[in-house]
Amino acid sequence: MEVVHELSDKAKGDLLLVEEAKKGNEKAFASLLNRYRDSIYYMLLKMVNNPSDAEDLTIEAFGKAFRNLDSYAPKFAFSTWLFKIATNNCVDFIRKKQLSPTPLDSLQDNLENITINIQSDLPDPEESLINHQKIAALKDIVNQLKPRYKSLIELRYYKEYSYEEISSELNLPIGTVKAQLFRAKTLLYNILIKTGHR
Repeated sequence: MEVVHELSDKAKGDLLLVEEAKKGNEKAFASLLNRYRDSIYYMLLKMVNNPSDAEDLTIEAFGKAFRNLDSYAPKFAFSTWLFKIATNNCVDFIRKKQLSPTPLDSLQDNLENITINIQSDLPDPEESLINHQKIAALKDIVNQLKPRYKSLIELRYYKEYSYEEISSELNLPIGTVKAQLFRAKTLLYNILIKTGHR
């Protein structure tokens, strides 16, 4: 911590939030998400030139950062570390997309057609964990998500809609619903693990 005096006031404020987040303070997670969500999103949008991908990658970046918060050291600003995670994750995404030109939606829809008859729509264990009453403690974080993710989470976990009902309600392909819910769920699950709500 000896290098803290070299950080700007904003970075020092971030450091306090990071320390609180490491202790499991959901409001600290929400503050960090709210502080950097838009700037991360616009940086990623420039890289991928696709709003939906940029939103997904923003969620993934925060998910990875929150999961690895213990490895962050205050030798440099939290924002620098976060942007590096977001950039590296985006580069990986672009590389994979070039290797696999199949659009995610059509791939998901194909899988859906194959598995729809054998797969029940019961929540998996991870969903059950998120669906637990502890989700109430994460409302601050859900409220900081982009409106589309917020709607998905609220419909799935608060109102307990099926994928088909969400697809119909939001007028989205079911593959898109599943992909975006998976990413939003990953972020929330990471935070649940970090805050000890298991």
